[in-house]
Amino acid sequence: MTQTATPWQDWTIGLIGYGEVGRILAEDLAARGVTRLLASDIKLGGPDEQPLIDHAARHGVALIADPARLAAAADLVIVAVTAAQAVAVAEAAAPGVRAGGWYLDLNSASPGAKARAAERVAAVGGRFVEGAVMTSVPPYRIKVPLLLGGPDAAGLEPGLTALGFAATVADARLGVASATKMCRSVMIKGLEAMVIESFTAARAYGVEDAVLASLAETFPGIDWEQTGAYFFQRVIQHGARRAEEMREVAQTVREIGLTPWSASGTADRQAWVAEQAGQGVFGPKDSPAFARSDDWRVEADRILSRPPS
Repeated sequence: MTQTATPWQDWTIGLIGYGEVGRILAEDLAARGVTRLLASDIKLGGPDEQPLIDHAARHGVALIADPARLAAAADLVIVAVTAAQAVAVAEAAAPGVRAGGWYLDLNSASPGAKARAAERVAAVGGRFVEGAVMTSVPPYRIKVPLLLGGPDAAGLEPGLTALGFAATVADARLGVASATKMCRSVMIKGLEAMVIESFTAARAYGVEDAVLASLAETFPGIDWEQTGAYFFQRVIQHGARRAEEMREVAQTVREIGLTPWSASGTADRQAWVAEQAGQGVFGPKDSPAFARSDDWRVEADRILSRPPS
């Protein structure tokens, strides 16, 4: 049966990157009847591979360490790795990508990086589609808002919709979807960093109640207590990944000739919080209570009580 005649649910789908996003997609695709799922991850073959093996066994996912071998066996390759690895993964997977095969890049990379990755895939006859994930995946799972871009985006959208994705074509031009996400991240990830910095400093000076009252007066539609707790949680848990994304955001800004002062500062703050987490400031990472406080003050106090560096 030809590729175009095969129902989408009957395709072999390969996931490159089997972290939080890859595992969520595997679970949801399996629940929607996809029976041929493959996954590849840099951790395979290393000391941290066991959680991947266990998860794959529970959800019927075949693990393949080599991205090119995975691509050779897949009708659709979905890539969700750290932002800086988008081009490197495309280079590694491209030798196996089938002529006419789909390659969906969900990485938070700059438009320039997406274009370089697309060149690698197109060179072997693959169909590269950029995907911009527009908010945090866990609450929405496979239904997370997803913008598609590139000349082949319209061709892939019906299949993704059939598989359960909330995908919308942003533009046939490559880079538009990614630019939309990256420019949004200047605000969203920047706000996270500003809240952590502002609230922690306010806590140190004993003026947090006055600061929150003033913010509530200026922005009455935002619950700053709840927002603060959520931002602290997300950055403590995912600061390293967010910092890497923000460096790609800074590159996005740089590509149009602006100096990315805000994006670069945000990357530094996100990375700093991740460093504190790695040093155990917020408790053991494997603890159920890690970054789970409903009161941002708990985490701010931990920052303020950390040993001098």
